[in-house]
Amino acid sequence: MKKLVAEFIGTLWLVLGGCGSAVLAAGYPELGIGFVGVSIAFGLTVLTMVYAIGHISGCHLNPAVSIGLWIGGRFDKKELLPYILAQVLGGIAGAGILYLIVSGKPGAEIGSFAANGYGDHSPDGYGMMSALIAEIVMTFMFLIIILGATHPKAPKGFAGIAIGLGLTLIHLISIPITNTSVNPARSTSQAIFVGDWAVGQLWLFWVAPIVGAILAGLVYKMISPEKE
Repeated sequence: MKKLVAEFIGTLWLVLGGCGSAVLAAGYPELGIGFVGVSIAFGLTVLTMVYAIGHISGCHLNPAVSIGLWIGGRFDKKELLPYILAQVLGGIAGAGILYLIVSGKPGAEIGSFAANGYGDHSPDGYGMMSALIAEIVMTFMFLIIILGATHPKAPKGFAGIAIGLGLTLIHLISIPITNTSVNPARSTSQAIFVGDWAVGQLWLFWVAPIVGAILAGLVYKMISPEKE
């Protein structure tokens, strides 16, 4: 239960910090942080949580990460579904807090609410195939970073920095394509509040990250310097 509570809190923070920066601060007149600032914010949520809860739950915060770690031999299958449920609920709670904040401003509308999308709902108009490729490849690389940085032979104490900076880089690359998911819990949390097109396109932001994570788990097992 302690692990699940940690995953719930961590995913809540990821959504509130990352999506919150996009919704509340990215486009603020003159002082907006832009997509570079949003990219940094997502990286900071993971970096801070790695050191806050990594020793409790491993700080997955992402169903694709849990699945990739399981495929890579780093995570027990029996914990997979409880972790995913805790992550999705944590993400929804984070989005709920963000919704309450946004809707408290007179005349405010949530708009796209930092939801992920493709086609007409891609920030720069990228189609479904571009979105699918980007999400698979970005999640693949994210899991390679995680599996490598947390390997017993990796330098100790620096995993959080590598993982946080990795997620920042992933956002810098792919925000224009899909608003960057690489995380089904993050995508689900925003889609629920947007409804309509966001729910209709949500399938891609479950399928692609999971495919990328599975491929990364298989590849890392093959190239890992030793069996774990």
